[in-house]
Amino acid sequence: MVLAAGRGERMRPLTDATPKPMLTVRGQPLMQWPMQALAREGFTRQLINTAWLGAQIPAHFGQQLVWDGLPPVDLTYSHEGEDFGHALETAGGIVRALPQLAEVFWVVAGDVFAPDFVFSAEAVRRFAASDKLAHLWLVPNPAHNPGGDFGLSPTGAVLNLPKGAAACDYTFSTIALYKHAFFADCGLPAGNPAGVALALAPLLRGAMDRGQVSGQVYAGAWTDVGTPERLAQLNA
Repeated sequence: MVLAAGRGERMRPLTDATPKPMLTVRGQPLMQWPMQALAREGFTRQLINTAWLGAQIPAHFGQQLVWDGLPPVDLTYSHEGEDFGHALETAGGIVRALPQLAEVFWVVAGDVFAPDFVFSAEAVRRFAASDKLAHLWLVPNPAHNPGGDFGLSPTGAVLNLPKGAAACDYTFSTIALYKHAFFADCGLPAGNPAGVALALAPLLRGAMDRGQVSGQVYAGAWTDVGTPERLAQLNA
């Protein structure tokens, strides 16, 4: 699942007429980078959620994509804006799409640039065989988030630490693997038929406290394209 429903307030005025994941980075839409990386490793069934200016995304990508040197990609969409008039936040959007997702599935934000990340089939197999419900890729805290999001134990457990704590050394990259069971107790039925907005962070922190979230550090190039300045730097 590629997350593409957000308004991109901090990117205004660029996002007044263009969905944030469709902004151009190095010659192509920002969200196309993870879509191609997924296809490169054989993940050719991809789902995109939309809301703000959501019609632009299927108008650009359509239902099937063929890129040189990559297998064809079949796309489906979860049109939160069209169905409910607003975005459902991250967890609400995932639960809305859950009936269309595999038992173990990738989630990546369409507004994060990580061109070297490998969506490994081996990582999926390893996670599927584990007793964890989520597996996160973390990055060393960037300048824009010095207090961090989470900690990481020596055994690979992601730790629910307060921002700025001594060991809160890592920021969530947005790239993760989940099992359907992670969302079983979120209070929403699969498919989220009422279109309830639900944040992901509280669910993650609760699961961390129960020892259900593993993680690892991603040391490659990574940019949360959260401001026009960061976008300009990538395109310089």
